[in-house]
Amino acid sequence: MRPRAAALASAAALLLAVTGTLGAAPGADTPLPDRMADTGGGTQLITAQAARTGSTTGTVTWWDRRGTRWVKSGSAAARFGAKGLTEGSTRKQGTNTTPTGLFRLPYAFGIAAKPSDTDYPYRRVTKDAWWCQDNNSRAYNRWTQPRPADCRAAESEHLISYDPQYAHALVIGFNYDRPVRGRGAGIFLHVNGRGATAGCVSVPREAMGRILRWAERGRGPHMAIGTDSGPTAITRY
Repeated sequence: MRPRAAALASAAALLLAVTGTLGAAPGADTPLPDRMADTGGGTQLITAQAARTGSTTGTVTWWDRRGTRWVKSGSAAARFGAKGLTEGSTRKQGTNTTPTGLFRLPYAFGIAAKPSDTDYPYRRVTKDAWWCQDNNSRAYNRWTQPRPADCRAAESEHLISYDPQYAHALVIGFNYDRPVRGRGAGIFLHVNGRGATAGCVSVPREAMGRILRWAERGRGPHMAIGTDSGPTAITRY
């Protein structure tokens, strides 16, 4: 090949390599939040990811936004609903499924005392604290203390009865701001129990403590729940 032709060929190859790299889709080494459609607008994010909708286990990871990139701050093994995961916008109450989507985290609560090194809003559970799941109650999908007359005990959770699960927990804002009756109530990130959950996401107690110490309300943390791929892929949220 003549020198000029060789030089042109080299330049063309370099240009193709550069443009190909710039136009490529984010790779597997790109942090998960950078591959998501939305992260909630804050600088902290929790992701809960399962392999598929039928999975009952997966991984919870918490992330910090530093400059223009997301950096992993910690992770832990996670448990999901006994019947797996399902699209949050069409979920049905009582199905033992974990709703997928992107949610805010209104506040934390627990049977145990608030960790001394967390500034996240925290409510201490007492014997009078309930989470109303009664579809006919005005307090549907809300903490109540005491339990109102229109919220049946059989359709609610007496929070102090769930130890160790509610030793420490974060409220996941699923169906929270404008509750739709029958869609589900009382979805939390909490401490592991004996096995899969009734729809919440759970992690070991040590990991739950780390998350509460890490979370900062002023940084607008959200939580994304989803699968590796398909209609409920976590990257869609």
